[in-house]
This record gives sequence, C-alpha cells and structure tokens, in this order.
Amino acid sequence: MILHVLDSLYDRLSGDSDYGIASPGYSTQKISFSVVIRPDGSLVAIEDARDISGKKPVARQLLVPGDAKPPGQGINPCFLWDNSGYMLGYKKEDPKPERTAETFSEFRKKHLALEQEIDAPEFSAVCRFLEKWSPEAAIAQREQLDECASTGFGIFQLQGVSGYVHETSSIRSWWDRQQGRKSDGIAGQCLVSGEETTLAALHDPAIKGVAGAQSAGAKIVSFNCTAFTSYGKDQGYNAPVSARVAFRYTNALNALLSGPQSPRHRVQIGDATTVFWTEIPTITESVLAAFLSGDFEEEASADSKGGKREKHTPPQDDGLVKKLKSFMDVLRQGGGALPSLGDEPATKFYILGLSPNASRLSLRFWYADTLGAMIAHLKAHYDDLAIQRARETDPEFPALWMLLRQTARESKDIPPLLSGPLMRAILTGGMYPNAYYNAVINRIRADREISYLRAAIIKAFLNRNHRYTLPMSLDPERKEPAYLLGRLFAALEKTQRDALGDINAGIRDRFYSAASATPGSVFPRLMRTYQHHLAKLEGGIKVNREKLVQEIYNGLKDIPKHLPLEAQGLFAVGYYHQTRDFYTKRDAGQPAASVAPAV
Repeated sequence: MILHVLDSLYDRLSGDSDYGIASPGYSTQKISFSVVIRPDGSLVAIEDARDISGKKPVARQLLVPGDAKPPGQGINPCFLWDNSGYMLGYKKEDPKPERTAETFSEFRKKHLALEQEIDAPEFSAVCRFLEKWSPEAAIAQREQLDECASTGFGIFQLQGVSGYVHETSSIRSWWDRQQGRKSDGIAGQCLVSGEETTLAALHDPAIKGVAGAQSAGAKIVSFNCTAFTSYGKDQGYNAPVSARVAFRYTNALNALLSGPQSPRHRVQIGDATTVFWTEIPTITESVLAAFLSGDFEEEASADSKGGKREKHTPPQDDGLVKKLKSFMDVLRQGGGALPSLGDEPATKFYILGLSPNASRLSLRFWYADTLGAMIAHLKAHYDDLAIQRARETDPEFPALWMLLRQTARESKDIPPLLSGPLMRAILTGGMYPNAYYNAVINRIRADREISYLRAAIIKAFLNRNHRYTLPMSLDPERKEPAYLLGRLFAALEKTQRDALGDINAGIRDRFYSAASATPGSVFPRLMRTYQHHLAKLEGGIKVNREKLVQEIYNGLKDIPKHLPLEAQGLFAVGYYHQTRDFYTKRDAGQPAASVAPAV
C-alpha cells in the first residue's frame, strides 16, 4: 500500500519542476561548488555554487547523472560530479591524504576512458583539466575550497556557458543510452505494479532527510542479514519490487523529506520525521506543515512553561499566513467547509511517520483517508482539547510537539514510542494512548505544574477514553469526588495566597502530589491550615471564600483514601477549572495587572 501510493506520487511530482525530482538514471544532490574551466581545460576559478538568498549559504539541489553516492570504504567515482576529494584530490583537514589522491586518480581514469565514446567538446575540456590538474595545485585554492567545498558536491562548468557540463544535451543523450542498456538483476513479478520485469536487489537511492538516521541515507525495505531472508533469496528479492518502482518510490519520498519543497511536506513529531501529501495539489497540503509545527502561533505559545521556541519551518510569508487563517476557519467548522478553501473533501490524504533504526527506517505510523475525514478527526481532537485558556496567548490549536513536550522535563526525554499512537488517535478519532495520559499525570506529580496544555490533554483523554463530558470551564454542578477535591485544593491554595501573598513554597508545591493521590491523609491537615489562613481575610472576600469552600466540602460524602490514575486526572481538571474561575471573576472587576500568574 505505502509503496504503491509513493509510486503514484512520483507521477505527480515529476510533472512539477518545483520539486526537482529525478528522472531514471539521475539523482538530486546537494551542490556547493563548481569548477569553472576553459575549453582547453585550464582552470578559471572554483566558484561557490550555494544559494545565498537566505540567512546563510546552503547547497543547491541539482539533478546530476547517476544515483546517490554509495556509502562505504570503496572507491566509487561519480560521473561529472563528486566531492572535492574525488574531483580535485583535496579535502579540508584530510586525515588520509594518500587515499584522497587515489580517489582523484580513479576519478580521472574513469573520465579519460570515456572521452572517445562520448565525443563531446565539453567533456573533452573536463578531460584536459583532469590531465593537467595536480592535487598540490589545490593549495592555492584552499581558502575558497574550505569555505564552499567542505560539504556537498561539486560539478564542472565551461567559462561563459550558463549551464553545467553534465547538462549538455549530447552528454545527457549518451548517458541516457547507457541507462537503457542496463539489464542487471533477476526478472520476476513486481509486488507493486504486477509487471514481469527486472527486480531491484537494493532499493536506491537511499532515503535521506529522516532526523537521526545515517547521513548517507537509510532504507525502508532491506534485508541485510540472512535471518531476514527466505527460500534462499538474497537482498531485495525477498520482497520483489521492480527496479523502476524502487527508483520511483524512493525519489518521491526523498522529494518530500529533503527536496526543495520539503518544508511544505515535512514536520518533526517526537522522534518521527513525518511527511504528508494529497493525491493532487491542495491548499491543505501547502499549509499543514506550518499548522502541525505550530509556527503560526505567537511566540508565547512555544511551551506551557516558557522557554525557547523550538524551530520547525521557516517564517511564513503573508500569503501563507492568509491561507493558514482560512484553514483554521475550516477546522473550526469541519470537513464540510473544505470547498470554501478550494479543496474537495473526497481528495485522498496520506501521512507517513518514519524514525531511524540503524541503517534502516522504522514506520512509526501510516494514515490514508480523505481530506474531509482527516479534517473531521482533527476538529474532534481540538474540540476534546478545548479548555479555558490561562493566557490570551495560549494556542487554540496546540501543535503535536507541544502536546508531547508535556510528558517530559526536556524534549530529548520524550518517550519515543508515544508519537505514533498519539498521531493515530488524532487522525483516526481513536482512543488516546494510556501511556500518554500516564506520562502527563506523572509530570504533574513531579513538578506540580497544572498548565493550560496539561489540563487540556487530561480533559481530552477523559472525555474521549472514559466518556466524560468535562466542559471548557468550571462546572459547579459536577459531583465526582475527585473533581470536587481538585476544586477544594484550588480554593485552599487561593486562600493561602490571599492571606500570605506569594511565598516560596505554597500548599501546591508541598502537597499537590499527595493530595491528588492519597487525599484522605492530606486534606484533614489542609483544612486545619485553611482556618488559620481564612482568619487573616476580611470583609466580603472572607465571606465569599468561606461560602465557596463550604459548598464544595458539603458536596463530598467522604474523602477517599486513594485516587486511581483516572481520578487523579479529574482532580487536576477540577483544580485547573477552579483556579481559572478565580481569576476570570477578578478580571471582570479589576485591571489586568491583578491577574495572578498562570500555573
């Protein structure tokens, strides 16, 4: 299913020049320098070929002959492109200069051996350069080489010619003829297309752009140990896919992960590098990366506890911001409103999550449905999350990474197996993973922070998984003991704050964990302390507070000795609702400066 969809995607992307997707026999590579020569092969200059339109230079993505450079220790020169070691016999801070000299020698031999067969003046100019060039001559170009050639690959260019040597029509024609003659491999039936054709032993090019994977690339289909093989078959013949389909699906996936348009299709969710696309170009596809990453939110929405904002995609232009606003309007209404955006609800939508696993890739999640269904499930998710905000800047649509961030003290500690089940729950409307809820409860008990995002997560879990009907804000009619105890704890904390002001360690810092898990052993003591704090209040504040606490307390038939995890979540929501209600009432009658810090 996945390979079939990616194979079909190749047809769409190859027809759009913005994606720069490779044709058979070619690959997209990161080009950072060009060797400019004269027709006689003499060097003009080594020029920086990187894109300098952004904040810092980045290698350009260009189509070049051949597949990606294979990893490993062998010497494998490419055709009319390669790294500086092969092309010039020079590497910055080279630990093995003898081997680098050998790679240059092999690069030169390969091209000189093809000169008569190719018979093109542009190619002959490259051969003359390689004959004349000595790796020692690179010393004079060291400053430029160290600047632009230390990473990425290089290509050749003739002085005064706008294109590159490998783009010359006669050279391309020769190269294409060579590809047509290739027939290596075993014939068989392709599992994807059903055709009887040459099968791929290896699925090349390797997949690049997955965070944490090998820089040379990794594979989603591979058999590198005999234990994985069957019936005496080797490598990719255990899962027969034609060489044509392997080329198409890997290039389509690479275009989404690391191609020129990858920022529109790629987002990081926990340890899963996630790509998505639609069967035809859509507005939803063009804005979803920015939406899922949360880059459309204000700076204050980066983290429930403040701190530096995590970076995902570049800042959006005005056109994209306008599309995002329209998309969010659709999300508030549901999938039926997609036509107002210019998208059809019946359009197929796909999302794929990948994570590194040594030289291979693990599939974290895969989802295929219509745009209308995806929007409906996404709306249901945000409806479940909806809760009264602690600050005006709290995000209405918190990004998935923000939700995952609530499970750990630092981003690097987020459990790697949470992103897949959570994404599946969001996209399918299924149950949220219990492990996710448990992790959030444990974080609250560890740091006693009941933030907007954490309260929203707990509310969503209880409403979806346990059929609660928790509202966005305080519900004075709810009689569950855990909810009432959470409200009571918030009232006792507010009384302490009103009586003593801000102190280093209030009752939340000292007692929240115990009060939410074993209330029977904690609340009698808190009620005694409350009487001392209440005595320090005066006038209407004292009367109203005493009335509120008595009303909540009277709703409790008894105080349970223990609360299970489900009830601890209800306790947290009751606490959050009551806390927000205190400051909502204060906002109505006093200036904003009187609002206490969000917790």
